[in-house]
Amino acid sequence: MMTETIESLLNSGQTLMNLGNPKDALVIYDKILAQDPKHIVALLKKGHILGQLARYGDAIVQYDNVLSQEKNLLALLNKGLAHHYLGQVDVALDCYEQVLKEKPNNPTTLYNKASSLIKSGKVLEGIEILSKVIELDFSFKDKAKFDIEFEGIRKLNEFKKIIS
Repeated sequence: MMTETIESLLNSGQTLMNLGNPKDALVIYDKILAQDPKHIVALLKKGHILGQLARYGDAIVQYDNVLSQEKNLLALLNKGLAHHYLGQVDVALDCYEQVLKEKPNNPTTLYNKASSLIKSGKVLEGIEILSKVIELDFSFKDKAKFDIEFEGIRKLNEFKKIIS
């Protein structure tokens, strides 16, 4: 059988992702990486899936494989998130800072930074950034309201003020 083209594999992987089958999509992205170990999109998608499966260490390896080839803001952002979930907030914050150097008002990055600051105990600084995020993009107000990451600060007046 002829080996499937990388393009058709990418399409299959994306279809499986859209259908909510990340484990099957992972198999597809591994097939691409077997043909081309440096394939940026496949590495990013594989990292994303591994993150969804809470395999954060493995996800970080994929993002590092991307970052060793090019400056990639999505890889940096997602690498930061993986470190956040591993409780390595300093590393996470460093990743976010690198993204913010290029895109200082990126709401997703700022939101993640706020979340890591709050997790590290810098609560008021985190809330201040969260407030800026909500000004930039109102949809983050609802996200913050229901985010499990902010469970510990829900009763704080400073937090209530920005999500009410």
